[in-house]
Amino acid sequence: MNVPEITEMAIDAAYRALKADAEKNGYRLNPDQEFVKNLIRGLLKNEQRYGYRACPCRLASGIKDQDLDIICPCDYRDTDVEEHGACYCALYVNESIATGKQNVAPVPERRPPRSERRKALVVKTVSTNTRPVFPLPVWRCKVCGYLCAREQPPGICPICKATKERFERFV
Repeated sequence: MNVPEITEMAIDAAYRALKADAEKNGYRLNPDQEFVKNLIRGLLKNEQRYGYRACPCRLASGIKDQDLDIICPCDYRDTDVEEHGACYCALYVNESIATGKQNVAPVPERRPPRSERRKALVVKTVSTNTRPVFPLPVWRCKVCGYLCAREQPPGICPICKATKERFERFV
């Protein structure tokens, strides 16, 4: 099979779209434009290979259901940026890194091993109660009602842009 080459024009277009989307949703891209374009090249290559933009810094299985957590932006982005200033591949960064006040440092891998990932997806029900027990807390934006399941609420609501303080634990 002949795979078409990823052109600089395609990379530039993806960069502009990714940057606009990030800024619209309260995120920042790494200020090193060439570094970001290399990551985008990897995202586009993975999109050609698998049909989805798996993180280029992780090994994708090629089975979408098994890779949902690493499709960019990955499930770990927000927590990585909050704790380390950047996501695992350093595509997304905090304000300090974006403005050059802080440097990107290595981010430890938080993706569980494959054997543990399946267990984390299971939603259990308690026998004495029919309410589901989720593997992560569910957070609700008190402004717009947006729900998300994660360890901590997002730094900013992707819908209404409310800050972390405006979230409450829902479940």
